[in-house]
Amino acid sequence: MRTLVVLPTYNEILNIELMLRALRGIVPDVSILVVDDGSPDGTAAHARALADELGSISILERSTKSGLGGAYRAGFSWGLERGFDHFVEIDCDFSHDPQALPTLLAAGADHDVVIGSRYVRGGSIPKWSMLRLLLSRGGNQYASLMLGLNVKDSTAGFRVYSDRALTLIDFRTVTADGYGFQIEMTFRARRAGASIIEVPISFTDRTRGDSKMSSAIVVEALWLVTKWAFERPFTRRGSHSVG
Repeated sequence: MRTLVVLPTYNEILNIELMLRALRGIVPDVSILVVDDGSPDGTAAHARALADELGSISILERSTKSGLGGAYRAGFSWGLERGFDHFVEIDCDFSHDPQALPTLLAAGADHDVVIGSRYVRGGSIPKWSMLRLLLSRGGNQYASLMLGLNVKDSTAGFRVYSDRALTLIDFRTVTADGYGFQIEMTFRARRAGASIIEVPISFTDRTRGDSKMSSAIVVEALWLVTKWAFERPFTRRGSHSVG
């Protein structure tokens, strides 16, 4: 496997060095692409300063903040042009534990899409309130039911994609961002017949820096799920088994 970790950043100066060092220590053979959306706090410059020391780190700077989906599309395109065959999505804020990455990559040897899932057996979110947990699980159940995903955590952002999966998904035409981006990628993968597996992870809220999540992103995702559901051909509304 020739693996590229795509690491979107915006104002992650408090986390970028810790994450790059963690990734290099845990998965020393992967390459890393930092996709920075013009962070005014100097995130990209700090990552560039670490690149020579840590090795196999590239920086893709974009001029403006244009969303998680756009960052991943740019990162996937960059990696495919350079011959990578597996692509990791991971947040820079340590809500996704990089220690889990070897397990996800191992699953990626046999599956097109690996989802680090909070809601399969063994997954957890230790510090969420009951209300937040119910909203998240309810949203995921709604998406799975409406779109026939048979995936428990379609909004999860800790993932591994094969190059085959990205081709099947036609990721360059995916338009959603935030939660909606992850759901649309899952929906397209399922519809195209990609092999999907969920691997349990523990999700922890960031402790350094500010969250990029907003109510607008959640509303967008729910609206898009409803829209896609009504656009689906009736013959595609059956359920599918994971894996």
